[in-house]
Amino acid sequence: MDDQIWYLRTSKLALALAIIRSTPADTSSREYTEHLAKVVSEQESTWRSKVQALEAEVLQLRHKLLLSRMHAGVFKSGDPSSQLQAQEAGSSENTLSLLEDSGCDLSHEQRSEPSETTQHLVESCTPTPLLPLPIVKRHCTTQENPLSSHMQFLQHLLELKNWTESGSLKTDLSHFENDFSTVSDSVFQLLDGLITFYRKPKFPFSSFWAEAVNTLARLISDCNLSNHILKKCSKKLEEFEKTLLQVILRSNHINRFQVQHYVSQSLVTLGSCSLLRKSIVSLLLSEINSFTDVLGTIDQVHAGYVTHYENIFSLFWVLEQLLQKETKEGNTSSVGHDDQEIKKFLQKHDETIFQLSDAFPLFTFYLWRLGILLNSVETVESNSLP
Repeated sequence: MDDQIWYLRTSKLALALAIIRSTPADTSSREYTEHLAKVVSEQESTWRSKVQALEAEVLQLRHKLLLSRMHAGVFKSGDPSSQLQAQEAGSSENTLSLLEDSGCDLSHEQRSEPSETTQHLVESCTPTPLLPLPIVKRHCTTQENPLSSHMQFLQHLLELKNWTESGSLKTDLSHFENDFSTVSDSVFQLLDGLITFYRKPKFPFSSFWAEAVNTLARLISDCNLSNHILKKCSKKLEEFEKTLLQVILRSNHINRFQVQHYVSQSLVTLGSCSLLRKSIVSLLLSEINSFTDVLGTIDQVHAGYVTHYENIFSLFWVLEQLLQKETKEGNTSSVGHDDQEIKKFLQKHDETIFQLSDAFPLFTFYLWRLGILLNSVETVESNSLP
């Protein structure tokens, strides 16, 4: 340890002497040192940008490879010609739509009529290896463009999985799970972009962001992909949920309600995935429980709480949507009454309504509605037990 400290100090001294000796006559050592630091910093920034560009290119090649392998695997299982004949009436248009709409567009030279596409797919089922599916970057706005390749890949992946898991083209893609780290990497970067955007959302919103949130929910709802995604992205997903919550609560501009509705809908979309619903419900209830405690200490909404009081009703709306969905699905594993925030809410429910009903009638009305929905979920849960 002492040797390391000695070498570090010696290196610093040698660097200082070298800078002093090489300093131009018309420049002070301090100015010259600052100039060198700036040059090194600029070079470091340039190299960092190059590394990021190369990493993005490598990830895109991994996208291309995984999709190509999965696509090839579809036609190596069973009797592909008989499978395709069974679907020939509807498969051609669906296949063409899959390759176009999922983000893996075919170039003009590769486009063909639906009937020709079907014939080409039948021919590609021969032992001749399939060509990799091209991933073509679409022209998006500057802000969205870094995420567009991830969106294209993830949407194409979902469509390909849906295609192979339904109908007569059922194919087991579980042997590709070792390659699903590529999916997790793309989801992580997509979440990074979403968090950056929603921290400073700009209205009107592009449909791109709603599609991105919907794609996330679909990916995590997939039993084969969810484990891989949650293993790497659970913290990032939690950060995204908290970001959406804070956008709703902290909005204070005049036209904020349009933004709040859009962000609230994004939370509902995320909550459509049963694996995420419990954490979202717990997060929103935690905020409502905390604000309920605050209201219990005052007789009327003070100036400092007016905006927060108005914004909290968006959380009530999101919770109602999620709990109604939970009741409709009868899913006993998503929102359980073992959650501490749910327990706290229900334990103090009647007392809170009695205490706040005179001063805050609208707020207590929504508390009452929320209590009914939570008890409905509990009833469904109890009825499902043996």
